[in-house]
Amino acid sequence: MNQLAEQVPTSASTTGPQVLGHPRGLLTLFFTEMWERFTYYGMRALLVLFLADSVRGGFGLDDRIANAIYGLYISASYILCLPGGWVADRLIGARRAVWHGGILIAIGNALLAIGSTPSTFYGGLIVIVCGVGLLKPNVSTMVADLYPEGGARRDAGFTIFYMGINMGGFLGPIVTGLLAQHYGWRPAFAAGSVLMLAGVAQFTLFQRHLGSAGQHVSGAHGEASSEVARRGWITVGALVAGIVVTYLLVLTGVVKIDPLTLAQTTGMLLALITVGYFAYMFLLAGLDRTERNRMWVILFLFIGCALFWAGFEQTGASLNLFAERYVDRSIAALDFVIPTAWFQSLNSVFILIFAAPFSMLWVGLAKRNLDPSAPAKFAFGLILLGLGFLFMVAAASIVARGEQAMPYLLALTYLLHTYGELCLSPVGLSYVTKLAPSRFVSQMMGLWFLATSVGNLTAGLLAGMFESDNLAAMPGQFMKFVWFICGAGVLLLLLSKPVKKLMGGVQ
Repeated sequence: MNQLAEQVPTSASTTGPQVLGHPRGLLTLFFTEMWERFTYYGMRALLVLFLADSVRGGFGLDDRIANAIYGLYISASYILCLPGGWVADRLIGARRAVWHGGILIAIGNALLAIGSTPSTFYGGLIVIVCGVGLLKPNVSTMVADLYPEGGARRDAGFTIFYMGINMGGFLGPIVTGLLAQHYGWRPAFAAGSVLMLAGVAQFTLFQRHLGSAGQHVSGAHGEASSEVARRGWITVGALVAGIVVTYLLVLTGVVKIDPLTLAQTTGMLLALITVGYFAYMFLLAGLDRTERNRMWVILFLFIGCALFWAGFEQTGASLNLFAERYVDRSIAALDFVIPTAWFQSLNSVFILIFAAPFSMLWVGLAKRNLDPSAPAKFAFGLILLGLGFLFMVAAASIVARGEQAMPYLLALTYLLHTYGELCLSPVGLSYVTKLAPSRFVSQMMGLWFLATSVGNLTAGLLAGMFESDNLAAMPGQFMKFVWFICGAGVLLLLLSKPVKKLMGGVQ
Protein backbone atom coordinates (compact mmCIF):
# COMPACT_ATOMS: atom_id res chain seq x y z
CA MET A 1 0.00 0.00 0.00
CA ASN A 2 1.26 3.42 -0.87
CA GLN A 3 0.33 6.87 0.27
CA LEU A 4 -0.17 9.37 -2.54
CA ALA A 5 -0.21 12.95 -1.36
CA GLU A 6 -1.76 15.86 -3.23
CA GLN A 7 0.73 16.84 -5.89
CA VAL A 8 2.14 20.10 -7.14
CA PRO A 9 3.71 20.40 -10.59
CA THR A 10 7.30 20.51 -9.46
CA SER A 11 8.99 18.74 -12.34
CA ALA A 12 8.41 18.19 -16.01
CA SER A 13 8.39 14.50 -16.79
CA THR A 14 8.93 15.02 -20.50
CA THR A 15 12.20 16.95 -20.13
CA GLY A 16 15.52 15.72 -18.88
CA PRO A 17 16.90 12.17 -19.19
CA GLN A 18 14.36 9.56 -20.31
CA VAL A 19 14.47 5.77 -20.10
CA LEU A 20 11.91 3.81 -22.14
CA GLY A 21 9.74 6.91 -22.30
CA HIS A 22 9.83 7.58 -18.56
CA PRO A 23 11.83 10.04 -16.45
CA ARG A 24 15.27 8.73 -15.51
CA GLY A 25 14.40 9.50 -11.90
CA LEU A 26 11.88 6.64 -11.96
CA LEU A 27 14.76 4.16 -11.97
CA THR A 28 16.30 5.91 -8.97
CA LEU A 29 13.07 5.47 -7.03
CA PHE A 30 12.55 1.97 -8.44
CA PHE A 31 15.83 0.70 -6.96
CA THR A 32 15.38 2.64 -3.71
CA GLU A 33 12.03 0.98 -3.09
CA MET A 34 13.25 -2.39 -4.35
CA TRP A 35 16.03 -2.53 -1.74
CA GLU A 36 13.74 -1.20 0.98
CA ARG A 37 11.22 -3.96 0.21
CA PHE A 38 14.08 -6.47 0.02
CA THR A 39 15.02 -5.49 3.56
CA TYR A 40 11.45 -5.41 4.85
CA TYR A 41 10.25 -8.71 3.40
CA GLY A 42 13.57 -10.44 3.99
CA MET A 43 13.47 -9.59 7.68
CA ARG A 44 9.71 -10.19 7.93
CA ALA A 45 10.22 -13.73 6.60
CA LEU A 46 12.68 -14.45 9.43
CA LEU A 47 11.17 -12.57 12.37
CA VAL A 48 8.79 -15.18 13.81
CA LEU A 49 11.21 -18.00 12.99
CA PHE A 50 14.01 -16.26 14.90
CA LEU A 51 11.85 -15.33 17.86
CA ALA A 52 10.51 -18.89 18.24
CA ASP A 53 13.83 -20.65 17.56
CA SER A 54 15.46 -22.21 20.62
CA VAL A 55 18.10 -24.31 18.83
CA ARG A 56 20.06 -22.10 16.44
CA GLY A 57 20.51 -18.94 18.47
CA GLY A 58 17.02 -17.46 18.46
CA PHE A 59 15.13 -16.22 21.50
CA GLY A 60 13.04 -19.39 21.99
CA LEU A 61 9.83 -17.51 22.73
CA ASP A 62 6.41 -19.07 23.08
CA ASP A 63 4.53 -19.01 19.75
CA ARG A 64 1.88 -16.65 21.10
CA ILE A 65 4.48 -14.12 22.20
CA ALA A 66 6.46 -14.43 18.96
CA ASN A 67 3.33 -13.92 16.85
CA ALA A 68 2.22 -10.97 19.00
CA ILE A 69 5.58 -9.27 18.41
CA TYR A 70 5.24 -9.98 14.69
CA GLY A 71 1.77 -8.40 14.68
CA LEU A 72 3.01 -5.32 16.54
CA TYR A 73 5.90 -4.93 14.13
CA ILE A 74 3.96 -5.09 10.87
CA SER A 75 1.14 -3.02 12.35
CA ALA A 76 3.55 -0.26 13.42
CA SER A 77 5.22 -0.33 9.99
CA TYR A 78 1.98 0.93 8.45
CA ILE A 79 0.63 3.19 11.17
CA LEU A 80 3.91 5.14 11.31
CA CYS A 81 3.50 6.01 7.63
CA LEU A 82 1.03 8.66 8.85
CA PRO A 83 3.53 10.71 10.90
CA GLY A 84 6.16 9.90 8.27
CA GLY A 85 4.07 11.56 5.60
CA TRP A 86 3.35 14.50 7.90
CA VAL A 87 7.05 15.07 8.65
CA ALA A 88 7.80 15.13 4.92
CA ASP A 89 4.88 17.41 4.07
CA ARG A 90 5.47 19.92 6.84
CA LEU A 91 9.15 19.81 7.78
CA ILE A 92 11.73 18.23 5.48
CA GLY A 93 10.18 17.26 2.15
CA ALA A 94 9.76 13.79 0.70
CA ARG A 95 13.30 13.50 -0.65
CA ARG A 96 15.03 14.05 2.68
CA ALA A 97 12.45 11.83 4.39
CA VAL A 98 13.32 8.96 2.03
CA TRP A 99 17.06 9.39 2.66
CA HIS A 100 16.70 9.53 6.44
CA GLY A 101 14.23 6.64 6.38
CA GLY A 102 16.69 4.48 4.46
CA ILE A 103 19.47 5.26 6.93
CA LEU A 104 17.24 4.34 9.88
CA ILE A 105 16.25 1.06 8.22
CA ALA A 106 19.92 0.19 7.66
CA ILE A 107 20.79 1.04 11.28
CA GLY A 108 17.84 -0.97 12.56
CA ASN A 109 18.82 -4.06 10.62
CA ALA A 110 22.41 -3.68 11.81
CA LEU A 111 21.10 -3.70 15.39
CA LEU A 112 19.23 -6.94 14.62
CA ALA A 113 22.46 -8.44 13.29
CA ILE A 114 24.40 -7.58 16.44
CA GLY A 115 21.41 -7.95 18.75
CA SER A 116 22.54 -10.81 20.94
CA THR A 117 20.28 -9.43 23.67
CA PRO A 118 16.54 -8.76 23.39
CA SER A 119 17.08 -5.09 24.28
CA THR A 120 19.29 -4.47 21.24
CA PHE A 121 17.10 -6.57 18.94
CA TYR A 122 13.81 -4.92 19.89
CA GLY A 123 15.49 -1.53 19.70
CA GLY A 124 16.40 -2.42 16.13
CA LEU A 125 12.77 -3.23 15.34
CA ILE A 126 11.70 0.18 16.66
CA VAL A 127 14.32 1.94 14.53
CA ILE A 128 13.24 -0.02 11.44
CA VAL A 129 9.55 0.84 11.75
CA CYS A 130 10.45 4.52 12.16
CA GLY A 131 12.53 4.29 8.99
CA VAL A 132 9.77 2.52 7.06
CA GLY A 133 7.32 5.19 8.22
CA LEU A 134 9.55 7.88 6.71
CA LEU A 135 10.53 6.11 3.49
CA LYS A 136 7.53 4.12 2.27
CA PRO A 137 4.82 6.80 1.86
CA ASN A 138 7.21 9.42 0.55
CA VAL A 139 9.00 7.44 -2.14
CA SER A 140 5.57 6.84 -3.70
CA THR A 141 4.78 10.54 -3.48
CA MET A 142 7.97 11.28 -5.40
CA VAL A 143 6.95 8.89 -8.19
CA ALA A 144 3.78 10.93 -8.61
CA ASP A 145 5.86 14.14 -8.53
CA LEU A 146 7.72 12.96 -11.62
CA TYR A 147 4.47 13.07 -13.60
CA PRO A 148 2.80 16.42 -12.81
CA GLU A 149 0.63 16.02 -15.92
CA GLY A 150 -0.95 12.83 -14.51
CA GLY A 151 -2.76 10.58 -16.95
CA ALA A 152 -1.89 7.19 -18.37
CA ARG A 153 1.84 7.90 -18.33
CA ARG A 154 1.81 8.27 -14.56
CA ASP A 155 -0.20 5.04 -14.25
CA ALA A 156 2.42 3.26 -16.36
CA GLY A 157 5.15 4.73 -14.19
CA PHE A 158 3.51 3.37 -11.06
CA THR A 159 3.15 -0.03 -12.73
CA ILE A 160 6.92 -0.10 -13.27
CA PHE A 161 7.46 1.11 -9.71
CA TYR A 162 5.25 -1.68 -8.31
CA MET A 163 7.40 -4.18 -10.18
CA GLY A 164 10.31 -2.92 -8.09
CA ILE A 165 8.29 -3.52 -4.93
CA ASN A 166 7.62 -7.12 -5.91
CA MET A 167 11.16 -7.77 -7.12
CA GLY A 168 12.35 -6.70 -3.68
CA GLY A 169 9.64 -8.81 -2.06
CA PHE A 170 10.84 -11.80 -4.08
CA LEU A 171 14.59 -11.38 -3.57
CA GLY A 172 14.48 -10.53 0.15
CA PRO A 173 13.25 -13.89 1.48
CA ILE A 174 15.35 -15.78 -1.08
CA VAL A 175 18.64 -14.20 -0.01
CA THR A 176 18.00 -13.88 3.73
CA GLY A 177 16.45 -17.35 3.91
CA LEU A 178 19.51 -18.93 2.29
CA LEU A 179 21.88 -17.01 4.57
CA ALA A 180 19.88 -17.89 7.69
CA GLN A 181 19.83 -21.60 6.82
CA HIS A 182 23.54 -21.92 6.02
CA TYR A 183 25.22 -19.17 8.06
CA GLY A 184 22.83 -18.25 10.85
CA TRP A 185 20.46 -15.46 11.74
CA ARG A 186 22.97 -12.63 12.13
CA PRO A 187 24.37 -12.65 8.57
CA ALA A 188 20.81 -12.80 7.24
CA PHE A 189 19.81 -9.67 9.17
CA ALA A 190 23.08 -7.99 8.17
CA ALA A 191 22.26 -8.52 4.48
CA GLY A 192 19.23 -6.27 4.87
CA SER A 193 21.37 -3.53 6.36
CA VAL A 194 24.04 -3.74 3.64
CA LEU A 195 21.58 -3.72 0.75
CA MET A 196 19.51 -0.91 2.23
CA LEU A 197 22.73 1.11 2.39
CA ALA A 198 23.25 0.23 -1.28
CA GLY A 199 19.77 1.58 -1.98
CA VAL A 200 20.50 4.80 -0.10
CA ALA A 201 23.83 5.16 -1.93
CA GLN A 202 22.28 4.90 -5.37
CA PHE A 203 19.49 7.25 -4.29
CA THR A 204 22.10 9.81 -3.22
CA LEU A 205 24.23 9.41 -6.36
CA PHE A 206 21.35 9.62 -8.84
CA GLN A 207 18.91 11.97 -7.12
CA ARG A 208 19.94 14.63 -9.63
CA HIS A 209 17.63 12.85 -12.08
CA LEU A 210 14.64 13.59 -9.81
CA GLY A 211 14.59 17.27 -10.73
CA SER A 212 12.70 19.09 -8.01
CA ALA A 213 10.49 16.09 -7.15
CA GLY A 214 10.22 15.56 -3.42
CA GLN A 215 11.69 18.92 -2.41
CA HIS A 216 8.39 20.66 -1.85
CA VAL A 217 7.37 21.32 1.75
CA SER A 218 3.72 22.26 2.12
CA GLY A 219 2.06 24.12 4.96
CA ALA A 220 2.08 27.76 5.94
CA HIS A 221 4.18 30.28 4.02
CA GLY A 222 5.61 33.67 4.83
CA GLU A 223 6.28 34.84 8.34
CA ALA A 224 4.21 32.12 9.98
CA SER A 225 6.10 29.27 8.30
CA SER A 226 9.03 29.35 10.73
CA GLU A 227 6.64 29.17 13.68
CA VAL A 228 4.81 26.23 12.09
CA ALA A 229 8.14 24.45 11.55
CA ARG A 230 9.24 25.19 15.11
CA ARG A 231 6.06 23.69 16.54
CA GLY A 232 6.44 20.73 14.23
CA TRP A 233 9.98 19.99 15.35
CA ILE A 234 8.94 20.33 18.98
CA THR A 235 6.21 17.76 18.37
CA VAL A 236 8.63 15.38 16.64
CA GLY A 237 11.21 15.84 19.40
CA ALA A 238 8.63 15.15 22.09
CA LEU A 239 7.48 11.95 20.35
CA VAL A 240 11.04 10.68 19.88
CA ALA A 241 11.90 11.53 23.49
CA GLY A 242 8.78 9.69 24.64
CA ILE A 243 9.77 6.57 22.69
CA VAL A 244 13.34 6.66 24.02
CA VAL A 245 12.30 7.24 27.64
CA THR A 246 9.67 4.47 27.49
CA TYR A 247 12.20 2.07 26.03
CA LEU A 248 14.77 2.92 28.71
CA LEU A 249 12.17 2.39 31.42
CA VAL A 250 11.42 -1.04 29.96
CA LEU A 251 15.14 -1.90 29.73
CA THR A 252 15.75 -0.96 33.37
CA GLY A 253 12.73 -2.92 34.55
CA VAL A 254 10.87 0.13 35.85
CA VAL A 255 8.09 -0.63 33.39
CA LYS A 256 7.30 -4.24 32.53
CA ILE A 257 5.67 -4.98 29.18
CA ASP A 258 4.22 -8.30 28.11
CA PRO A 259 4.14 -8.36 24.28
CA LEU A 260 0.88 -10.28 24.18
CA THR A 261 -0.83 -7.84 26.54
CA LEU A 262 0.67 -4.91 24.63
CA ALA A 263 -0.67 -6.28 21.34
CA GLN A 264 -4.12 -6.81 22.81
CA THR A 265 -4.15 -3.33 24.36
CA THR A 266 -2.95 -1.76 21.12
CA GLY A 267 -5.69 -3.62 19.25
CA MET A 268 -8.35 -2.24 21.58
CA LEU A 269 -6.87 1.26 21.24
CA LEU A 270 -6.93 1.08 17.44
CA ALA A 271 -10.52 -0.19 17.57
CA LEU A 272 -11.53 2.72 19.81
CA ILE A 273 -9.82 5.18 17.46
CA THR A 274 -11.70 3.66 14.54
CA VAL A 275 -15.08 3.79 16.28
CA GLY A 276 -14.44 7.31 17.51
CA TYR A 277 -13.41 8.57 14.08
CA PHE A 278 -16.40 7.11 12.26
CA ALA A 279 -18.71 8.42 15.01
CA TYR A 280 -17.23 11.88 14.53
CA MET A 281 -17.64 11.70 10.75
CA PHE A 282 -21.26 10.58 10.93
CA LEU A 283 -22.39 12.84 13.77
CA LEU A 284 -20.19 15.93 13.90
CA ALA A 285 -18.44 16.45 10.57
CA GLY A 286 -21.36 18.24 8.92
CA LEU A 287 -21.72 15.75 6.07
CA ASP A 288 -24.62 16.04 3.67
CA ARG A 289 -26.73 13.01 2.77
CA THR A 290 -24.60 11.93 -0.20
CA GLU A 291 -21.38 12.27 1.79
CA ARG A 292 -22.85 10.33 4.69
CA ASN A 293 -23.95 7.53 2.37
CA ARG A 294 -20.46 7.33 0.93
CA MET A 295 -18.98 7.18 4.42
CA TRP A 296 -21.02 4.02 4.97
CA VAL A 297 -19.31 2.58 1.91
CA ILE A 298 -15.90 3.57 3.30
CA LEU A 299 -16.80 1.83 6.57
CA PHE A 300 -17.76 -1.25 4.54
CA LEU A 301 -14.38 -1.18 2.74
CA PHE A 302 -12.52 -0.53 6.01
CA ILE A 303 -13.98 -3.66 7.59
CA GLY A 304 -13.24 -5.71 4.48
CA CYS A 305 -9.65 -4.45 4.39
CA ALA A 306 -8.99 -5.21 8.07
CA LEU A 307 -10.49 -8.71 7.76
CA PHE A 308 -8.45 -9.44 4.66
CA TRP A 309 -5.07 -8.49 6.13
CA ALA A 310 -5.85 -10.33 9.36
CA GLY A 311 -5.99 -13.52 7.30
CA PHE A 312 -3.42 -12.66 4.65
CA GLU A 313 -0.67 -11.79 7.15
CA GLN A 314 -0.74 -15.32 8.52
CA THR A 315 1.87 -15.66 5.77
CA GLY A 316 4.66 -14.47 8.04
CA ALA A 317 3.16 -15.86 11.24
CA SER A 318 1.28 -19.18 11.56
CA LEU A 319 1.98 -20.30 7.98
CA ASN A 320 5.65 -19.48 8.38
CA LEU A 321 5.96 -21.61 11.52
CA PHE A 322 3.95 -24.37 9.84
CA ALA A 323 6.37 -24.44 6.90
CA GLU A 324 9.35 -24.56 9.27
CA ARG A 325 8.03 -27.43 11.39
CA TYR A 326 5.65 -29.54 9.36
CA VAL A 327 6.40 -29.25 5.62
CA ASP A 328 8.71 -31.66 3.81
CA ARG A 329 11.17 -29.16 2.34
CA SER A 330 13.85 -31.62 1.26
CA ILE A 331 14.77 -32.20 -2.38
CA ALA A 332 16.53 -35.56 -2.22
CA ALA A 333 17.80 -35.49 -5.80
CA LEU A 334 19.68 -32.25 -5.12
CA ASP A 335 20.55 -32.99 -1.49
CA PHE A 336 18.99 -29.64 -0.67
CA VAL A 337 16.51 -28.37 1.92
CA ILE A 338 14.30 -25.48 0.82
CA PRO A 339 14.74 -22.56 3.27
CA THR A 340 11.48 -21.82 5.04
CA ALA A 341 11.72 -18.13 4.14
CA TRP A 342 11.55 -18.98 0.42
CA PHE A 343 7.84 -19.63 0.70
CA GLN A 344 7.47 -15.93 1.56
CA SER A 345 8.61 -15.08 -1.98
CA LEU A 346 5.69 -16.87 -3.60
CA ASN A 347 3.30 -13.94 -3.17
CA SER A 348 5.60 -11.59 -5.09
CA VAL A 349 6.17 -14.19 -7.82
CA PHE A 350 2.44 -14.74 -8.23
CA ILE A 351 1.78 -10.98 -8.35
CA LEU A 352 4.39 -10.53 -11.08
CA ILE A 353 2.76 -13.37 -13.05
CA PHE A 354 -0.92 -12.62 -12.53
CA ALA A 355 -1.21 -8.84 -12.04
CA ALA A 356 -1.44 -8.15 -15.77
CA PRO A 357 -3.97 -10.96 -16.47
CA PHE A 358 -6.19 -9.71 -13.63
CA SER A 359 -6.02 -6.18 -15.00
CA MET A 360 -6.96 -7.48 -18.44
CA LEU A 361 -9.82 -9.46 -16.88
CA TRP A 362 -11.33 -6.34 -15.29
CA VAL A 363 -10.97 -4.40 -18.56
CA GLY A 364 -12.59 -7.22 -20.53
CA LEU A 365 -15.49 -7.45 -18.08
CA ALA A 366 -15.94 -3.68 -18.15
CA LYS A 367 -16.30 -3.74 -21.94
CA ARG A 368 -19.22 -6.15 -21.45
CA ASN A 369 -20.65 -4.08 -18.56
CA LEU A 370 -19.84 -6.99 -16.22
CA ASP A 371 -17.05 -5.38 -14.20
CA PRO A 372 -17.77 -6.05 -10.48
CA SER A 373 -18.22 -3.06 -8.22
CA ALA A 374 -15.57 -2.20 -5.64
CA PRO A 375 -17.62 -3.78 -2.79
CA ALA A 376 -18.04 -6.96 -4.86
CA LYS A 377 -14.29 -7.13 -5.57
CA PHE A 378 -13.65 -6.84 -1.83
CA ALA A 379 -16.04 -9.72 -1.24
CA PHE A 380 -14.34 -11.86 -3.89
CA GLY A 381 -10.98 -11.06 -2.32
CA LEU A 382 -12.15 -12.33 1.06
CA ILE A 383 -13.74 -15.46 -0.39
CA LEU A 384 -10.54 -16.35 -2.27
CA LEU A 385 -8.53 -15.73 0.90
CA GLY A 386 -10.79 -18.04 2.89
CA LEU A 387 -10.72 -20.75 0.24
CA GLY A 388 -6.93 -20.65 0.31
CA PHE A 389 -7.01 -21.89 3.89
CA LEU A 390 -8.73 -25.07 2.69
CA PHE A 391 -5.32 -26.23 1.47
CA MET A 392 -3.96 -25.57 4.96
CA VAL A 393 -6.78 -27.71 6.40
CA ALA A 394 -5.61 -30.52 4.12
CA ALA A 395 -1.96 -29.95 5.06
CA ALA A 396 -2.76 -29.85 8.78
CA SER A 397 -4.79 -33.08 8.47
CA ILE A 398 -1.70 -34.79 7.05
CA VAL A 399 0.42 -33.45 9.90
CA ALA A 400 -2.15 -34.59 12.45
CA ARG A 401 -1.64 -38.14 11.14
CA GLY A 402 2.05 -37.89 11.97
CA GLU A 403 3.30 -37.20 8.45
CA GLN A 404 4.88 -34.16 6.84
CA ALA A 405 2.82 -32.04 4.46
CA MET A 406 3.87 -31.48 0.86
CA PRO A 407 5.05 -27.96 -0.06
CA TYR A 408 2.60 -27.62 -2.96
CA LEU A 409 -0.28 -27.31 -0.46
CA LEU A 410 1.35 -24.22 1.03
CA ALA A 411 2.06 -22.88 -2.46
CA LEU A 412 -1.61 -23.28 -3.44
CA THR A 413 -2.63 -21.42 -0.28
CA TYR A 414 -0.41 -18.51 -1.25
CA LEU A 415 -1.71 -18.61 -4.83
CA LEU A 416 -5.35 -18.15 -3.79
CA HIS A 417 -4.33 -15.53 -1.24
CA THR A 418 -2.57 -13.62 -4.01
CA TYR A 419 -5.68 -13.86 -6.19
CA GLY A 420 -7.60 -12.36 -3.28
CA GLU A 421 -5.06 -9.57 -2.93
CA LEU A 422 -5.32 -8.74 -6.64
CA CYS A 423 -9.09 -8.42 -6.25
CA LEU A 424 -8.97 -6.21 -3.19
CA SER A 425 -5.75 -4.27 -2.82
CA PRO A 426 -5.57 -2.30 -6.11
CA VAL A 427 -9.07 -0.84 -5.72
CA GLY A 428 -9.06 -0.05 -2.01
CA LEU A 429 -7.23 3.25 -1.66
CA SER A 430 -8.43 4.44 -5.05
CA TYR A 431 -12.09 4.12 -4.12
CA VAL A 432 -11.62 5.51 -0.63
CA THR A 433 -10.16 8.70 -2.07
CA LYS A 434 -12.98 8.89 -4.64
CA LEU A 435 -15.67 8.40 -2.02
CA ALA A 436 -14.22 10.67 0.67
CA PRO A 437 -15.62 14.19 1.09
CA SER A 438 -13.11 16.50 -0.65
CA ARG A 439 -12.18 18.23 2.61
CA PHE A 440 -11.31 14.89 4.25
CA VAL A 441 -9.35 13.13 1.48
CA SER A 442 -6.00 13.19 3.32
CA GLN A 443 -7.65 11.83 6.47
CA MET A 444 -9.20 9.00 4.47
CA MET A 445 -5.76 8.00 3.22
CA GLY A 446 -4.65 7.82 6.83
CA LEU A 447 -7.76 5.82 7.65
CA TRP A 448 -6.74 3.25 5.05
CA PHE A 449 -3.38 2.81 6.73
CA LEU A 450 -5.28 2.36 10.00
CA ALA A 451 -7.38 -0.44 8.47
CA THR A 452 -4.25 -2.23 7.30
CA SER A 453 -2.63 -1.74 10.68
CA VAL A 454 -5.66 -3.17 12.51
CA GLY A 455 -5.63 -6.20 10.23
CA ASN A 456 -1.90 -6.76 10.65
CA LEU A 457 -2.07 -6.59 14.42
CA THR A 458 -5.05 -8.94 14.46
CA ALA A 459 -3.08 -11.38 12.30
CA GLY A 460 -0.42 -11.72 14.98
CA LEU A 461 -3.01 -12.27 17.70
CA LEU A 462 -4.94 -14.85 15.67
CA ALA A 463 -1.74 -16.75 14.87
CA GLY A 464 -1.28 -17.27 18.60
CA MET A 465 -4.29 -19.57 18.75
CA PHE A 466 -2.35 -22.42 17.10
CA GLU A 467 -0.93 -24.83 19.69
CA SER A 468 2.31 -26.50 18.66
CA ASP A 469 1.70 -29.34 21.14
CA ASN A 470 -1.85 -30.06 19.90
CA LEU A 471 -1.54 -31.09 16.26
CA ALA A 472 -4.91 -32.83 16.26
CA ALA A 473 -6.63 -29.48 16.76
CA MET A 474 -4.80 -27.75 13.90
CA PRO A 475 -7.11 -28.78 11.00
CA GLY A 476 -10.12 -27.45 12.90
CA GLN A 477 -8.28 -24.22 13.70
CA PHE A 478 -7.49 -23.58 10.04
CA MET A 479 -11.08 -24.49 9.20
CA LYS A 480 -12.23 -21.65 11.43
CA PHE A 481 -10.37 -19.28 9.11
CA VAL A 482 -12.20 -20.80 6.14
CA TRP A 483 -15.66 -20.47 7.70
CA PHE A 484 -15.15 -17.01 9.15
CA ILE A 485 -13.40 -15.35 6.20
CA CYS A 486 -15.55 -16.99 3.51
CA GLY A 487 -18.64 -16.21 5.57
CA ALA A 488 -17.61 -12.58 5.84
CA GLY A 489 -16.93 -12.52 2.09
CA VAL A 490 -20.35 -13.97 1.26
CA LEU A 491 -22.01 -11.46 3.59
CA LEU A 492 -20.14 -8.58 1.92
CA LEU A 493 -21.13 -9.95 -1.49
CA LEU A 494 -24.80 -10.02 -0.48
CA LEU A 495 -24.46 -6.43 0.73
CA SER A 496 -22.49 -5.25 -2.30
CA LYS A 497 -25.52 -4.19 -4.38
CA PRO A 498 -27.18 -2.03 -1.71
CA VAL A 499 -23.74 -0.68 -0.76
CA LYS A 500 -23.04 0.21 -4.40
CA LYS A 501 -26.22 2.32 -4.42
CA LEU A 502 -24.78 4.36 -1.56
CA MET A 503 -21.76 5.27 -3.70
CA GLY A 504 -23.76 7.97 -5.43
CA GLY A 505 -22.51 7.27 -8.92
CA VAL A 506 -18.82 6.95 -8.07
CA GLN A 507 -17.22 4.51 -10.50
